[in-house]
Amino acid sequence: MKSLIPESEIKELLPQKAPFRMVSHLVNYEEMAVTTGLLIEDNNIFAEEGFFNESGLIENMAQSIALHISYQYSLNNIEAPVGYIGAIKNIKLYDRPKVNSFITTEVIIIKEFMGVTLIEGKITCDNKVLLTAQMKTFLAADPSL
Repeated sequence: MKSLIPESEIKELLPQKAPFRMVSHLVNYEEMAVTTGLLIEDNNIFAEEGFFNESGLIENMAQSIALHISYQYSLNNIEAPVGYIGAIKNIKLYDRPKVNSFITTEVIIIKEFMGVTLIEGKITCDNKVLLTAQMKTFLAADPSL
């Protein structure tokens, strides 16, 4: 799958570093949406018995939000603040992808207000839905204020 930016730039934009980085591709970017991808390698810390576990799927969705925010800030030449997961709800797990699969994560931003982002997300593999959820993230306050 083609990425809008090289993986080296994704590594710089995400605060999570190896072995905890769970996004390898920026597939699509829009003001209120993002699509990311991840090739699940066998040495991934969330790989268990040949499958990518539920925690890895949730972390992938959270990092997809982080990449959207960081990329948005980078387009304006501003360093992005650190974000945190505030809430996760309506999680529906349908399946887990196998190791060596490529997953695609679609995030639609429902609302952004004062550093709080509410999203709906969907993770797929080979056009099969694996997980859906709503997530709320918060940006850290600017320490210089």
